Amino acid sequence: MVDVAEKEMMDNLTFKSDTVLSDVHLHCPNKRHLMVRLNAAGQPVFLSHFKLLWNTYNGASEKNANEATTEKEQQYKSRGELCDKDRNNPKNERELNIEGLEALLDDDGDLEVVRRPRDASDLEEEDLLRDRICPVILIRGGDDAFEDEEQEHHCRDVIKIEHTMATPLEDVGKQVWRGAFLLADYILSKRDMFRCGTVLELGGGTGITSIIMGTVAKRVYCTDVGEDLLAMCERNVALNKHLIEQGRGEIKVKELDWMQDNFCTDPEAPYRWSEAEIADLHDHCTVMMAADVFYDDDLTDALFRTLYRLTHNLKNSCAVYLSIEKRLNFTLRHMDVTCEAYNHFRNTLNDLENLQDGKMKYTVEPIKLDFCHFLIYERTEQL
Repeated sequence: MVDVAEKEMMDNLTFKSDTVLSDVHLHCPNKRHLMVRLNAAGQPVFLSHFKLLWNTYNGASEKNANEATTEKEQQYKSRGELCDKDRNNPKNERELNIEGLEALLDDDGDLEVVRRPRDASDLEEEDLLRDRICPVILIRGGDDAFEDEEQEHHCRDVIKIEHTMATPLEDVGKQVWRGAFLLADYILSKRDMFRCGTVLELGGGTGITSIIMGTVAKRVYCTDVGEDLLAMCERNVALNKHLIEQGRGEIKVKELDWMQDNFCTDPEAPYRWSEAEIADLHDHCTVMMAADVFYDDDLTDALFRTLYRLTHNLKNSCAVYLSIEKRLNFTLRHMDVTCEAYNHFRNTLNDLENLQDGKMKYTVEPIKLDFCHFLIYERTEQL
């Protein structure tokens, strides 16, 4: 049950000036987002269903699947390009000025603009680009709240994720970001490459990328920092255990603070590491990954220090997959639009590649974004 105090807080939501809003939820394939509770910080927590496009993987090549999932977008873009072409044609513009100007003037000589009625195709195109968001406040509680939803979807087709839609900067891990979807798409398109492996995710947040990896890998260590966030991540793993069990995988939610030099082994910490788990990671981990975690220079430096320390202790060579969205921001220091966080990430990545310590060698390779869409989101050119 949602009590009166929580109901009042939900009706009077206010965000501070440093609130960060993810727009991923505006492009979700489902039409409903259920507000399930308020977290410890008083932020509304939603449950979203993200549909997996398994049919594109099983029934089509990557090229055909890309064409199938973007056909309407391409049609919409083509129509827009034709409009732009006509608009830039001087002859058409001249004819409009000469022949149509009088028809657009009223009796007083003022210009009248008649809005064209929107037809059904326009509405379909708008729905394709951005789903309407209709948050629903539940009036009942408990796990049975989602029984009807589970019956509506085949368990293999839907990932259920608890998340917030806006947070202060320090809590951005509680949101879902496009970089996580991009990395998840890559994992699903290269399933055989990750099958039966041991994987470490840094900055796992809501856990969606680890959950996807858990459908193919043998064991995934999903790590982040903060008990509230890790509890949300653990809840999401439990919500999708049927997907993980189908792939016979295992996901362990653990604390890993990039600002610390050692694993958390405190017996009082709920997400601590055991000695056996640390040994398992060092002996068997061959893949690390991080999705959309490069937004603060100090954290970026800390992450690369952590990567360096971890890879030095691994028994086997390791591939690290990093996804990032280049975000444009206006800065007073430059008085211009810049990508400072991305630039710092690239510089630090170059430093790692050029590092010569006689022990490790790092090679950086970009990945072409021509793999299939398994999740519906806006794959922008900044990804």
